[in-house]
Amino acid sequence: MRLSVLLILSLNFALLHAADAPLPVPSNLKPDGLPEIPRALFDEVNRYNESRSAALLDWGPSRREILISTRFGDVPQLHRVAMPGGDRRQLTFFPDRVAGGLFNPANGDELVFAKDTGGGEFFQLYILDLRTGNITLLTKGGRSRNTGPVWSRDGKQIAYSSTARDGTNADIWLVEPRDPKSARILLQTSEPGWSVSDWSEDGKQILLTLDRSAVVSELYLLDVSSGRKTKLGPDAPDSGWFSAKFANDGKGAFVVSNANSDYRQLAYIDFAAKKPTVLRSDLHWDLDDLDVSRDGRYVGYLVDEGGYGKLHVFDARSRKDIALPDIPSGVISGLRWRPMGHEIGFTLASAHTPGDVYSLNIDTKQLDRWTYSETGGLNASQFPEPKLIHWKSFDGLSISGFLYPAAMRYTGARPVIIDIHGGPEGQFRPSYLGAVNYYMNELGVAVIFPNVRGSTGYGKTYLNLDNGMKREDSVKDIGALLDWIKAQPELDSNRIMVTGGSYGGYMTLATMTHYSYRVRCAVEQVGISNFRTFLEHTESYRRDLRRVEYGDERDPKMRDFFETISPLNNAAKITKPMFIVAGRNDPRVPYTEGQQMTEALRKNNVPVWYLLAEDEGHGFVKKRNRDFLAAATAEFVETYLLQREPKAE
Repeated sequence: MRLSVLLILSLNFALLHAADAPLPVPSNLKPDGLPEIPRALFDEVNRYNESRSAALLDWGPSRREILISTRFGDVPQLHRVAMPGGDRRQLTFFPDRVAGGLFNPANGDELVFAKDTGGGEFFQLYILDLRTGNITLLTKGGRSRNTGPVWSRDGKQIAYSSTARDGTNADIWLVEPRDPKSARILLQTSEPGWSVSDWSEDGKQILLTLDRSAVVSELYLLDVSSGRKTKLGPDAPDSGWFSAKFANDGKGAFVVSNANSDYRQLAYIDFAAKKPTVLRSDLHWDLDDLDVSRDGRYVGYLVDEGGYGKLHVFDARSRKDIALPDIPSGVISGLRWRPMGHEIGFTLASAHTPGDVYSLNIDTKQLDRWTYSETGGLNASQFPEPKLIHWKSFDGLSISGFLYPAAMRYTGARPVIIDIHGGPEGQFRPSYLGAVNYYMNELGVAVIFPNVRGSTGYGKTYLNLDNGMKREDSVKDIGALLDWIKAQPELDSNRIMVTGGSYGGYMTLATMTHYSYRVRCAVEQVGISNFRTFLEHTESYRRDLRRVEYGDERDPKMRDFFETISPLNNAAKITKPMFIVAGRNDPRVPYTEGQQMTEALRKNNVPVWYLLAEDEGHGFVKKRNRDFLAAATAEFVETYLLQREPKAE
């Protein structure tokens, strides 16, 4: 009896002091300069990091069921859902994420999916036999990158793009799903931007896209039997045709087109005429995506209305949009028509929902919710609603963004985090923030997500405003935002932190070189510290496409410009604390970009926390790593933005 009492007392003592213990560091994370992270802080932040989301990937070809991506362990995997609100049955179980999946359209007994290792983005294609559970590698492995698989309608072949031949250019390959040795090159290319868009109903033709930039994309018709390609267009050097899908008769295709327009519009291309007919010229917003019903009757498409997504359905017979029932407000993605009937599925996310799958039956107007993703036990309906804001930049251009205010119980001028999206051909859209909700709800911090010039969603003129020598104009947009914050009585311009990932990481570093005196600290993830070294070391399959946006470092004039604006070369101007995060396997922005910036700042005695993940690439995907990063970032915010007394290392 005495031993039992002593044991209980010792267990209670351990539990009482567990919160004071430092948080263990995952084995593949290498912190440098970080203090010990309190377990209690981790527990608080992790409540906000325990949410999960679901994304629609495909419909079952014979039964009313869907294939989704969601995470129940460390990384997203494939799951099957048999009915709206049904259980999510897990199909794949890998230590690395599974990136997409598609059922065999002929039988639904097998599916193709892509997977990389350690975030390196050298995706390989696999076949999962749903009858036996066997998984077969279809592609060559190694450092080849295999993407965008599309089944033939009879399920006998898969077309995809691959760099297997030379490591750089994206050839078009064909493979029989049950015979990896059958893989062969159908079209050998000399550019990295090729991808498969669609396969015709009769199996004789494939639509191919050649992306040259975020604005320019060419469309080709490929004859499967001969391997010959025919360019459909566009002819204008500043135009693109995107998201092409065959019309049911095989004589044309529906596309998203910016030809002769500043915006991406819904269009139809007649293959014989090779000219687009715009179908909704009255929409002055960019289109995101489209999909065509199997019978060709309807075209579903998404319109980006100021960051929010709106679903439209176009009737190919009447040539008009049809009326749809109300759909919850948010960001819609992943349009997929069910093979049978007129039911369209999509993923919907908002500030209050992490992302769930819905479907709309066009004939009955029935809206069904298929998944109910968890929010870690938190009442997400109480999270702040984002506000659309606008400010004038240095040249009078109107810039917009979204402000997520601090929770209402906080009074007085609130500290601010400015979070800049990557891309740069990207856009922040009002969606679920996960662990970022901790800052608004528990620390009383407001968060602003700016869509500076160069962002998508606002037309190709706006998209091109930061190209080449105009790179720092977007940084000046952040300077104008700092002015706007100063004029808002509810915001504290003396307590501002800047953060961003990828290109947003560059923007963070550049903001610190220009406006370090106006901010308290910054967090930079997988960002560019010098465009010259970045372009020299990014993977070869990306390099030429990035040169279109940023400029060519081989040009002496552009090289000199890169050196002039380089945050690395201007590190002496940064005087405030920095937290720099990198992934060892990053194929886009090599980890050395963050490493060299850390070394330069430390030479100037600037406080720098540096965190390297040995098992991640361009951003942290594995939940154990993301959990630690979220807690460490919260510690940085409390230490330097809110200026709580730092803990000893």
